[in-house]
Amino acid sequence: MRRAAALIVAFALAILAPPLAADAQPLAKVPRIGFLAAFSPTPEVSHFIEAFRQGLRDLGYVEGRNIVIEYRWAHSSFERLPDLAAELVRLKVDIIVAVVTQASLAAKNATGTIPIVMVGVSDPVGSGLIASLGRPGGNITGTSGMAAELVGKQLELLKETLPKVSRVAALWNPANPVFQALQLRETKAAARALRVQLQILEARGPDELDRAFAAMTRERAGALLVLGDPVFTLHRKRIADLGAKRRLPVVSGTREFAEAGGLMAYGPNYPDMYRRAATFVDKILKGTKPADLPVEQPTRFELVVNMKTAKALGLTFPPSVMIRVDHAIQ
Repeated sequence: MRRAAALIVAFALAILAPPLAADAQPLAKVPRIGFLAAFSPTPEVSHFIEAFRQGLRDLGYVEGRNIVIEYRWAHSSFERLPDLAAELVRLKVDIIVAVVTQASLAAKNATGTIPIVMVGVSDPVGSGLIASLGRPGGNITGTSGMAAELVGKQLELLKETLPKVSRVAALWNPANPVFQALQLRETKAAARALRVQLQILEARGPDELDRAFAAMTRERAGALLVLGDPVFTLHRKRIADLGAKRRLPVVSGTREFAEAGGLMAYGPNYPDMYRRAATFVDKILKGTKPADLPVEQPTRFELVVNMKTAKALGLTFPPSVMIRVDHAIQ
């Protein structure tokens, strides 16, 4: 009897016991994404980062649950990007998401095998990142912001709004050389076509803005064109305030500048490009090669004007401009 009872207990335990390790299903690997950005994770840029996270959530990826993001911030020090990119490579991340041109170049120089998804790069072909938009080749794909191509349109809209302006200051960041050089080239070409004299001024960080604005006043610039740059986006409120203090109309390529108090902005929706970057991440994680994913360019550009700023400057937008306005800030 005792032997029979023991056999029954052993049989019951065998039924209830978990399967052997050899028969168990292996846990799915949680993808690890490297996020490389030139800026800092401040409130001024939080909506860009959140747009990327929301794009992932829309595709079923929840950070900390079924996807891990390794963030690396250069804090506006572009020279740190190569080391940060190399760090992500050492971590063996599955994909690197690189924000704007210099970060994308740093990622490309750090790895030829890990897929790279660039975000908002102005001219990825001219920058040497990819072979072509339709067939990027290599390990890089993503979204292009076309910022360099749009500065001419920004200058044109400014001239249309201020037909008497003859001298325009252009603010650029020499610490971001590749992207800025492309924009400067287009700005100079547009200025020649519009017969506008350019005053090119540099600022590598917020501590150089006061000096740049003092030079604008001294040389009697009639308006300011702010070239696209992460540092300027981060400090857009201060730039807009300095423009208002010196009664300088400010035009740029991101609606965030107009919302901060700039006169007008013309360009793509950058949060949407961050959101679209998540789509590239999803496709690559599911097996598509970056070389087979065409780079996306914006299909729509928005003109944003700040009516409050215009009133403070004593300006009126002409009907030819107002008819094209997508959003007017009151």
